[in-house]
Amino acid sequence: MPEKVLVYSRFPKAQLERFGERFEILNAAGKPPNDVFSAEQLADVRAMIAAGGRSLGGEMMDLLPKLGAIVCYGTGYDGVDLAAAATRNIAVGHSPGANAASVADIAVTLMLAATRRLLPADDYVRSGSWAAAKPSPMMRTPAGMLGRKIGVYGMGEIGRKIAARVAAFETEVGYFSRSRHDVPYRYFPTLGALAEWCSVLMVAVRAGDDTNHAVDADILNRLGKDGYVVNISRGSVIDQQALVKALTDQTIAGAGLDVFAKEPQAPDALTALPNVVLSPHIGGHTLESHVAMQDCVIANLDAFFAGKKLPYAVPLG
Repeated sequence: MPEKVLVYSRFPKAQLERFGERFEILNAAGKPPNDVFSAEQLADVRAMIAAGGRSLGGEMMDLLPKLGAIVCYGTGYDGVDLAAAATRNIAVGHSPGANAASVADIAVTLMLAATRRLLPADDYVRSGSWAAAKPSPMMRTPAGMLGRKIGVYGMGEIGRKIAARVAAFETEVGYFSRSRHDVPYRYFPTLGALAEWCSVLMVAVRAGDDTNHAVDADILNRLGKDGYVVNISRGSVIDQQALVKALTDQTIAGAGLDVFAKEPQAPDALTALPNVVLSPHIGGHTLESHVAMQDCVIANLDAFFAGKKLPYAVPLG
């Protein structure tokens, strides 16, 4: 008999196919599990697959009395109450670095689209303004990449790949993280110092209490009127209200965002701004990334059901 696995978060069916071939899947599809399944059905479930950004606290864990493993599909696990998991002796796993290349690619895409004003340029052609030689302030000549100072906030797997990619554009690269790393980039002791130095701030830090609203009004002011911020981390890292004000007041020049304070992001003051490029949290969504993340999920589940330690475990302190 295949082991039961509860799918806690909502995923496209295609992303669950490989798991269904190996395990008996109980798919709650993003709904509270006890609304979809009976207590009897949940009683012997020992493992759960979740999206790391979705809130998962102790009261939800208690719905599954035999739960022993929470396996996050993806790198993030910020939604999981790690303290609650630890007190219940529940292992937590994730997929570290599995989508790093894809996320780094979207970071560079957003950077180029924002700094080169690609969306206004696209509209300039489609609207007929180019053919009519109509003047547009958004079409003024921008600075290029050569010699531009790029600051990377966070030097994990994703941050390293972002730094390597932007360095290929003949830029200067600096970074700030909790500790120095053996990388060929300039280290800054504080995020504020990095923001003052760079003209593009790439946010690639892991979400958590210590990084919540780390990029606030002060950091945006330090970035300055010619500065851009790109966020592919989590929406919580940037104070979105402060960002809207900075973009509106032209305290900074622009932004590229793949993540938001609340997702999905509904049309509002942020989406109405012409100096921001938006994408719907697709940084890690490539075919290669999904295969790699699924490999990590399966490896974690196989190890757990075999009574072994998770190969991609999240430290619980």
